[in-house]
Amino acid sequence: MRNPVDKLNAMAIFVRVVERGSFSAVAREMQTSQPTISKVLRALETELGGKLITRSTRRLSLTDEGQRYYSECRQILAAVDAAEHSFQSGREMIAGHLRIGSSVSFGRLQIAPRLPAFLKRYPEIEIDLQLNDQNQDLVSEGLDVTFRIGQLNDSGLIARHIGTTHRVTVATPAYLKQHGQPQTPQQLSKHNCLLFNLLNSQNLWVYERDEQLHEVRIKGNAQSNNSEAIREMVLGGLGIALSPVWLFSEDLKAGRVIAILREYTAQSLPIHAVSPANRRQSARVKAFVDYMSQALQAAPELQAVK
Repeated sequence: MRNPVDKLNAMAIFVRVVERGSFSAVAREMQTSQPTISKVLRALETELGGKLITRSTRRLSLTDEGQRYYSECRQILAAVDAAEHSFQSGREMIAGHLRIGSSVSFGRLQIAPRLPAFLKRYPEIEIDLQLNDQNQDLVSEGLDVTFRIGQLNDSGLIARHIGTTHRVTVATPAYLKQHGQPQTPQQLSKHNCLLFNLLNSQNLWVYERDEQLHEVRIKGNAQSNNSEAIREMVLGGLGIALSPVWLFSEDLKAGRVIAILREYTAQSLPIHAVSPANRRQSARVKAFVDYMSQALQAAPELQAVK
């Protein structure tokens, strides 16, 4: 595989196999046969002198060397793609494969519904949306950009603040009728509070009123690492939650839940679009981040509850 074009083609096939998780899926995509795809990857492994992928009857897994090679291949292919588009048009076209990461709830409720309009504007882009409630490693998972809510811990990333998640304290009318409605943050300590356990603040809820902070340690009999699971617990009348307004916007309108402690402002959380520091940000990444920034800042469900 001394021909550089053949090497780039093999790298592109390897990347697609990793991202699709299937030899046969890539074969159909490239209108060729599965044995052909397997042959290309075997030749690539032979030239590299090591295994990239381990195969079982159920799934494909990357070796440690394969994971590193995958990350490097994505950067190389992105650079080649950008160079080609730049040559063809005199400027970099907004086109190509875009791999996006997000938490499950934010991705499902705020990103996925906006993709049709974005792809109508940029029909040459292909989206791969990866949802995971754990912070994704951008390099090892091959993400071009991911969206994170809350304070960032990793300073080795390129981050752009694109919006704010305002939060609201909610409970069902049935819960409040049975247990009473807290009038101050401190009274939350006597209630069953449902904890979203992926935030750095953990069980500390922070409010502000008249330029004074009010902090309360909450406790309850249920917690989750998924915000939609917290929503279901609240709707079931289990307790009180401090959650993003966008998670409960329809429930608030319908009266399924009530916003409490409205005289106090709950601590809001920043929304960042994050990219790897060692990867040039492509035109398609910039276009998508610009689009999401404008959309989120105009979205009524992301505004603070008055």
